[in-house]
Amino acid sequence: MIELGLARISRLLSYTPQPWKAIHVAGTNGKGSICAYLSAMLHASGVQCGRFTSPHLIDRWDCITVNEQPVQESLFLEAEKLTAERNQKDGIGATEFELLTATAFEVFAREKIEMGVIEVGLGGRLDATNTLQNKAVTVISKIGLDHQSVLGNTIEEITRQKAGIMRPGVPCVLDRSNPPPVQAVVKEHAREIGTDVILSSTESSFFHGLSEKDFQPHQWENLACAYTAFQLAYPKSESSQHRLIPAIKNINWPGRLQTVSITGVTGRQETVLLDGAHNVQSAEVLGSYVNEKLRKAGRVTWILAASQGKELEGILKPLLRPDDSVAAVQFGPVDGMPWVQAMAPQEILGVASASGIDATQLHNSGSDILGALRWATAVAEGGPIVIAGSLYLVSDVLRLLRDADQLKA
Repeated sequence: MIELGLARISRLLSYTPQPWKAIHVAGTNGKGSICAYLSAMLHASGVQCGRFTSPHLIDRWDCITVNEQPVQESLFLEAEKLTAERNQKDGIGATEFELLTATAFEVFAREKIEMGVIEVGLGGRLDATNTLQNKAVTVISKIGLDHQSVLGNTIEEITRQKAGIMRPGVPCVLDRSNPPPVQAVVKEHAREIGTDVILSSTESSFFHGLSEKDFQPHQWENLACAYTAFQLAYPKSESSQHRLIPAIKNINWPGRLQTVSITGVTGRQETVLLDGAHNVQSAEVLGSYVNEKLRKAGRVTWILAASQGKELEGILKPLLRPDDSVAAVQFGPVDGMPWVQAMAPQEILGVASASGIDATQLHNSGSDILGALRWATAVAEGGPIVIAGSLYLVSDVLRLLRDADQLKA
């Protein structure tokens, strides 16, 4: 279950030193990409860097990286076991995410990182990651409506929760594309606690070495946040720009506008698009990309899943058109996150039908993701296929493709 609060995680982390500095990233959309950009820049600058993001993609330890490499499974399991024993011995009753956060910090202590890039799990103020002791910079990315049952029903209420990661005297970088109500709440909180808000910016020679047309608009804004925060956290950065640009150009952030081959499991020769869009804001970004880049090749076949409680109508509205096809599927249990439950495929199909898609173009795949891929391949006839609606679906698809490759090997 989701049970926010800092008392349990604070007790659990009392064993783990935090000598490293941290860049703490909150927001609704773009957090993971900002973290990926930041850790790539730090690594390229020769900084011993750790990154903790959630959820994991394939294996539960791949959410923790050191110097751009997922932590070794053996080290993760050792730190995880130690954390679980501490939790048991002291009767703390930590949640799964708190145990994972403590495991990540234990790994970072052992690996002697200099700087950690830490993504908030949910919200900010009461999130387990908000026990960071040495914040160098905080970052607030694009904020939208999501997790209203936990964070609040208005954009202002949600923003207050995200702004809770800020610290007196620690600069906060705010995504400049946020609407005025978000900016007002963040700036007001900054005044209350005594710190500065710096809007993200592309006014740097660093951006002269990149072409904005090579990025989607939201990616450019995420990069602006990351570089602004990087300059504040690592002021020696000007001397290393020649290393930063190649690091950014070579970055790989799976599950975000990612093209993958499913030839090995379906025989389809054309690649498919994989994106973890799971709220209205990220769905609007994905919808714009699909309309601009893919629809010229024909109608779109979608493979969709969603977590229970998501605002499905708002998510599907920018994605679907009446002549599209939809396979709805249920992702499997999420390792280490038992509170996450998949929405029933029939519920997804009901919303798709209400969006105007003909019943003959709807398919209930149950929990059979491979079956969904094969149905979509047959229906699409070479046209575009997009897999979306949930990062947990992304994980299941990537895991399925990896396992298929391993069987061939």
